[in-house]
Amino acid sequence: MKTFMANEQTIERKWFVVDAEGKTLGRLATVVASVLKGKHKPTYTPHVDNGDYVIIVNADKIKLTGKKWSNKIYYNHSGYNGGLKETTAEEMMAKFPTRMVEKAVIGMLPHTKLGSAMAKKLFVYADAEHKHQAQQPESLEV
Repeated sequence: MKTFMANEQTIERKWFVVDAEGKTLGRLATVVASVLKGKHKPTYTPHVDNGDYVIIVNADKIKLTGKKWSNKIYYNHSGYNGGLKETTAEEMMAKFPTRMVEKAVIGMLPHTKLGSAMAKKLFVYADAEHKHQAQQPESLEV
C-alpha cells in the first residue's frame, strides 16, 4: 500500500462560515487555523496547502477572558529608531474590529510561503453580513 500525498489536482476545498459572537479569541483561532491548514481532513499533507476557506462573521463581538481588554498589548514597529507603537486590545477593537481575529489566526499558521497561502483563505467581517453567499458556505461550530 502506498502513502497518499495530496497535490493540486487532488485537493477539494470547501467553504465554512464561523460565527464569532460570544466565542473566546484563542479557542476560536486554534480551530480556524486547523481548518485553514487542512488538519481536519484525512488527506492532510504537511507540505501542501490543502485547507479550506473560512469566513468569520461578528468579529467585533469576540470575548477575551480576564483583564486582557486592558492588559493585552499589540506591538507595531515602523523600522525607525523610536518607532515602536503599542495598542491595547480595547483600542484595537475600537479602530480595527477584524484585526485582532486576523492576527490571532495568522499567528497560528506557519510563517512561510505556505502559511501566507493559507492566510489568503481567511475572510473576517465585523458584522453578520459577508459577500461569499455564492460559495454556499457550511456552518462550522467552534
